[in-house]
Amino acid sequence: MSSGNDCKPQTLTKPALGEKEAMELVDRVFGLKVSWIRPLPSYDDQNFHVRVSRNKAAAEGADEYVLKITNSEDSQEPDLIEVQTQAMMFLSAEGFPSATPYLTKDGSTMSLESGGTGPGNKKYMVRLLTYLPGVPVAKIATNAQILYEVGKLAASLDKALSEKFHHPSVKSLHRGQFIWNLANVPLLDQYIYALGQNKHREVVEQVIEQFKGKVIPKLSSFRTCINHGDLNDHNILVDSSSASLENPQYRVSGILDFGDMSYGYYVFEVAIAVMYMMIESPDPLSVGGHVLAGFESVVPLTAEERAALFLLVSGRFSQSLVIAAHTALLYPENKEYLMITAKTGWRHLMTMFEVGQDAVEKAWFETAAAYARGAPS
Repeated sequence: MSSGNDCKPQTLTKPALGEKEAMELVDRVFGLKVSWIRPLPSYDDQNFHVRVSRNKAAAEGADEYVLKITNSEDSQEPDLIEVQTQAMMFLSAEGFPSATPYLTKDGSTMSLESGGTGPGNKKYMVRLLTYLPGVPVAKIATNAQILYEVGKLAASLDKALSEKFHHPSVKSLHRGQFIWNLANVPLLDQYIYALGQNKHREVVEQVIEQFKGKVIPKLSSFRTCINHGDLNDHNILVDSSSASLENPQYRVSGILDFGDMSYGYYVFEVAIAVMYMMIESPDPLSVGGHVLAGFESVVPLTAEERAALFLLVSGRFSQSLVIAAHTALLYPENKEYLMITAKTGWRHLMTMFEVGQDAVEKAWFETAAAYARGAPS
């Protein structure tokens, strides 16, 4: 859900290439013949699932890829995209199920290309990434086991990036005004108009004010790291590792979309994961404890970090809901995809505030404590 380095959410920069144009792009830039192509949903980039045909003399490799065409605004920051791509390659080498790029004809990880039919000569950064198997978490009935695994993944991924990943352009991940960084919940003031006047807006205003007063002053006490920043229920792929239909066991088979990577804090990542795992859950308030337990099996939170968790989860709900409403006004044709989170997100956020911080935290922390005792509830 990348939205550029500026504080503005995406403004009319999404690519709009046709399938034929995309096929020609794969041939011209990467030297591969597309035998099958279909569009994939995306927030503000354009993605295609492509299958390529290889002759017997062709080099060995994957036959399925994702053609990722980055929006024209983010495409103006090649250093940032390069760091994101190198991070994916690093994680893959570390054993994480991350995509890796197929190099261009000249051996690069990406290429800046013109395309589309819109006004002006917009340029888009183009990459061809290996296609990862599995189904999105959003498509399965989540259970305690996969929620724990998602939490563990979030901590392990951030820890690996923060402790082992080095790149000359890594400083580009300091994205001070990036609207999707969780520290920037106060920037939502500029976009809250998109909600109109209603109870939803009142709750978001409450979140923003509490965030300013209780979270922002505590940031200096949180432990810093590199965040993936968007471990949502569509960006984590899973497959079943057991034949049991009654109690399926899942493993993470793919981690998608590194476009929101930035420097942040460990507690941000767990809060983001909790919020997105709540979206499709029939019992959303119970989710946090399982995700938290998985996260803390790798990176235990401090007391100050734990105390901020409720407002950080609420803050991410607010970011997702407000920015989606704003962006849907710009892209009415993409409204259905943009408003996926809103279908249940508003209900979950309102419920969190009706139940109250103390009760929600009690449920989360008691569940996490049960794991620590070796008896998850």
